[in-house]
Amino acid sequence: MIDADIPDKNLGESHLKCQFGGLDLELEVPAGVWNPTPNGILLGETLEQMDFSGERILELGTGCGVHAVVLGLRGAAEMVLTEVDASILGHAERNLKKYGIHCPVDLIVADWIQVPQKGFDTIVANPPFALSNKVYRRYFIDTLILEAHKLLNPGGRLIFIHSTMGDVPRTIELLEECSFNVKILADKDFPFRDYYFEDEVYLKEMAAVPGGYTVRDGIRYERLVAFEATLPKA
Repeated sequence: MIDADIPDKNLGESHLKCQFGGLDLELEVPAGVWNPTPNGILLGETLEQMDFSGERILELGTGCGVHAVVLGLRGAAEMVLTEVDASILGHAERNLKKYGIHCPVDLIVADWIQVPQKGFDTIVANPPFALSNKVYRRYFIDTLILEAHKLLNPGGRLIFIHSTMGDVPRTIELLEECSFNVKILADKDFPFRDYYFEDEVYLKEMAAVPGGYTVRDGIRYERLVAFEATLPKA
């Protein structure tokens, strides 16, 4: 569940209240930091139900740190958090301190999967898509899947989320081609966000994705899908 004032383009200052199972979180999201969307909220709800005890975890694009807080409260032994701007990492660090996350945390400025570390048990991500600023919108999804094996330990896993408009069957096929065992942890329908309708090219592209969205009572809904993809242990 979420209660947040999310301004246009999702970059304005907001106060975020989240209830993930038994966790009640309140975080300040300063201007210029991406506000958690339904993708991020469903991912947070999914993470809250899991146990990360003893794990070394990488989160790509931590934003305000909401997922990192959940990971820390669910037992993470060590976390590496990335963002494209150091100031964003500072905001995430303050939210971690607010909730008493005391495991070692390394904050790194990095461009998506270009992380100068390896040996992770789990990678958590919410790949950009609708506002990816890429002609090929699946860029962040595909590079995550194709490059994750360089960062993960044997038996390590990816936990990430994206919309059916990103082509779920294609994602599952690519994961399996890369030797991942795929499980869907959660899926849920959400109405289109207002900023989707500001991009006519995006709407046209999404209409061409088989099963990309449904229409009920004149309202378009996307389905968000949270994946767990695990590498073989040997």
